[in-house]
Amino acid sequence: MALQRTAVNPVAWSLDMGFNQGELVSGETRTLYCSGQTAMSADGRPVHDGDMAAQLALSLDNLEAVLAEAGMSLENLVRLNVYTTDVDLLFPHYGVLASRLGAAKVAPATTMLGVTRLAIPGQLVELEGTAVA
Repeated sequence: MALQRTAVNPVAWSLDMGFNQGELVSGETRTLYCSGQTAMSADGRPVHDGDMAAQLALSLDNLEAVLAEAGMSLENLVRLNVYTTDVDLLFPHYGVLASRLGAAKVAPATTMLGVTRLAIPGQLVELEGTAVA
């Protein structure tokens, strides 16, 4: 049986924000659970201190790199958790994330959480995902 994804949306408002309320996945699948990805360089150094837009873009690049290593892409993302130390600062830059998900034609079930801090000082956003193929 081929992989089938079905959006579950008892309400429609979330679609305007780029996410489904739920994603029902059926068929034979491989599941990838991605650790939180932040704005870290390839050698493990934090970059873009204090720059939410740049950190969000690099965090997404790093998430895509994990997906690619497993033979997947953003198209396979069914769950996305967004952790941020400043929700108000994130919202003006959220289009960076929403546009890339939209380009991949995916609207994963998403949760955004404001947290006191992330593991690495200076990091403002962390993306954690689950993908299926």
